[in-house]
Amino acid sequence: MSHVDPRLAALRGQMREWGADLRPLALEIDRDPEAVRHHFGLPAVRHLATMGIPAEYGHEPEKIDGYRFHGVSALERAIVMEELACADVGTLVAAPGPLLAGVAVGLFADEQQKRWFYGRMLSEPLWTCFALTEPDGGSDAAALRSTLTPTADGALLSGEKRYVGNASRAQLGVVFARSGPGPLGITAVLVDTAVPGFRAEPLDMIGLRGARISSIEMDCVPVPQERFLGRHLPSTRRGVWAFVQTFNMLRPGVAAIAVGIARAAVEYVTTHRRTLRTAEREKLADLGRRVDAARHLVHHAAAAVDARGTDGHLASAAKLRTARLAEEATMAACAFFGPGARLDHPLLDKLARDARAMEFLEGTANMQKLNLFQGLLGGKVERTRPPVAAR
Repeated sequence: MSHVDPRLAALRGQMREWGADLRPLALEIDRDPEAVRHHFGLPAVRHLATMGIPAEYGHEPEKIDGYRFHGVSALERAIVMEELACADVGTLVAAPGPLLAGVAVGLFADEQQKRWFYGRMLSEPLWTCFALTEPDGGSDAAALRSTLTPTADGALLSGEKRYVGNASRAQLGVVFARSGPGPLGITAVLVDTAVPGFRAEPLDMIGLRGARISSIEMDCVPVPQERFLGRHLPSTRRGVWAFVQTFNMLRPGVAAIAVGIARAAVEYVTTHRRTLRTAEREKLADLGRRVDAARHLVHHAAAAVDARGTDGHLASAAKLRTARLAEEATMAACAFFGPGARLDHPLLDKLARDARAMEFLEGTANMQKLNLFQGLLGGKVERTRPPVAAR
């Protein structure tokens, strides 16, 4: 019998309970992502607003069965993400909080920068963004065109970013730009989006509309020297290294979101199809087993990056598998309700649209395959021993 960590079991149970408040908001947030502003008082939204801020910066989250969860580990985040995504992924990604930018700050900001960033996040619910992807080069570091032009007290940031979650409503952002040639010339800076020259607009999206995926234009945005992330680190630990490590830490959470969507589809069928033929029962049971197996893989990947941040290859396998599973599970769920399923069941239609978005969130399947292959080639991924889930 596998050991169940009572601390993580308490977290899962509480998130499942809090998630019940999110499901009724699903279609509302899908129609109007800004409607999340009316729901800041919900326990799940409050938790997300500060998730990832360490205790030493004044973060005292509500106790759950006597435990405090600060959300600094990939495994904790995976549990939170799955449960809340199963309730409603739209509200999950629409909620304010540090998330990707917060992980980057935790990994390579200096003490002064951490206190500034975390202090702002604890003072009121704020959105953040992590701006790497650009219109022509995607997240290819070699093709990065945004620039930092030196000034007497810092730099001027100019360029464009595309497909950046929550950028149109973010108050704080981590932005990657080029301060010199080559991979060592890439620098990350902390940006207050209220400063002159920063402009972000939401893109018209079909799925995952709560995330407010946006485009950004930056025209000579002033960045003081103290906002240069990793300034206390060697150049090899900034730029490319920084965003690779950040993605490694967040990738299990993204995979967990896909598991949550797949699970939501299975639960929808269970709730709304009371009578099933034998073949349908078997098909639904098989989907349920695949969801459970995917969860085990995600937890194993999360434990790996918690142990060592450079071990993101198994997380790529998890993201690859779960993104595909989310699509297959939502499409299979539609088949349980006939040809007009997506018209007659708007929540199921939303799940299918959101599931498709998981392919593109945090790297497509081809990128995950390349990362996984590099791990296999370098001997960083076990070839024979099956993963054991952390529960």
